[in-house]
Amino acid sequence: MSQSPLTVDLDVAVIGGGVAGLWLLNRLLAAGYEAALFESHALGGEQTLASQGMIHGGIKYTLAGSLTGASEQLADMPRYWRACLAGEGSVDLSHTRILSKHFYLFSSGGMTDGISTFLASRLAHGRSQPVKAGRRPAPLDHPDFQGRVYQLQDLVLDVPSLVEDLAAQARGRLFKTDPARDQWQTDEKGAATLTTAAGARVRARQTILAAGRGNAALLEQLGHRQPAMQTRPLQQVLVRHPSLPWFYGHCLGAGSQPRLTISTHNSADGTPIWYLGGALAEDGANMSEAALMARAKNELASLFPQLALADAEWTTLWAERAEPVQAGGRRPDGAYLALVPGSDSVRVAWPTKLTLAPQLAEEAVSALQQAGLQAHRSSNLEALSQYLSIPALAPSPWDRLFALEHASC
Repeated sequence: MSQSPLTVDLDVAVIGGGVAGLWLLNRLLAAGYEAALFESHALGGEQTLASQGMIHGGIKYTLAGSLTGASEQLADMPRYWRACLAGEGSVDLSHTRILSKHFYLFSSGGMTDGISTFLASRLAHGRSQPVKAGRRPAPLDHPDFQGRVYQLQDLVLDVPSLVEDLAAQARGRLFKTDPARDQWQTDEKGAATLTTAAGARVRARQTILAAGRGNAALLEQLGHRQPAMQTRPLQQVLVRHPSLPWFYGHCLGAGSQPRLTISTHNSADGTPIWYLGGALAEDGANMSEAALMARAKNELASLFPQLALADAEWTTLWAERAEPVQAGGRRPDGAYLALVPGSDSVRVAWPTKLTLAPQLAEEAVSALQQAGLQAHRSSNLEALSQYLSIPALAPSPWDRLFALEHASC
């Protein structure tokens, strides 16, 4: 007599193994729900690891000289994350590595009166403070530097260690699916179900799509087209050289976003890597790799002429930030969570920023509780590991890209 295929019943299925999905899974488990996460590739492999790891309080969105919706959504997030990093928050991040406890905002020359007045005002009190010469980080603590420097409350995390920390706490609840063989569908009640290639079934009372850019394909697979998604592409520059100082900062430009954002990361052999974002990366989406690297070299030579980077290694990284469609393609102010139209059990989520992953998770847990979802326990979740493997942690983009560069030499 043949054995019936395995069926697993979950309170919540989370689809997508970036920081949004991993954080959400940990919060669901803490709330007592029977939950599991399903990832089709590697944990953190798309938008999460392409981020610069900044946990910011929104000051970089005030560069026009006033508070904005985005800056207010983010204002309290560094404090929230710091509590978690100390093991005292809603999720324990005590094993996540902090790269820098502060971020800096600096001008390449005279700072405009508007932004200078704003940063000194009571509205920005506690979120920024001026840093005098002699106490500034390298490369700003140099005789040739003539600009102003502000220290922000923002911090920077090692994102690979963040992904690893969140995944470790959800061990036994992470499953890798094969998009070509394992299919998500909706049942007669509109609930999402997964059928594996080997015939096992996962039925979820509630499902949350947290797969970033992959949400659009998941919606289509489940027979939906809304909520609609937009993407904002970036081409960021990476430069690798032993003489690069450890530095984290935004350089003010003429517009309302940083001219250049710099974060520092360790390559596999310990060589520092500067990861360059800001307006450089935004503009880079419309430039060739060669033209973008040439502009980046000119920018760094102009801002930091003391750096000797003649024999540095350079490469670029394409990334696409996925978000709900906004009027005019503008950037959303906060995290997004909504039921799929016509469904009472499938939700779509985009944190829109790494910083807002906790906010998204709290909104999701609250929405499920308000919907009356009761916690249940499955007796056969462990057996699912016989049908689906465990997703691996994705490598950092800098190690992957520079390894490819070396392999092609």
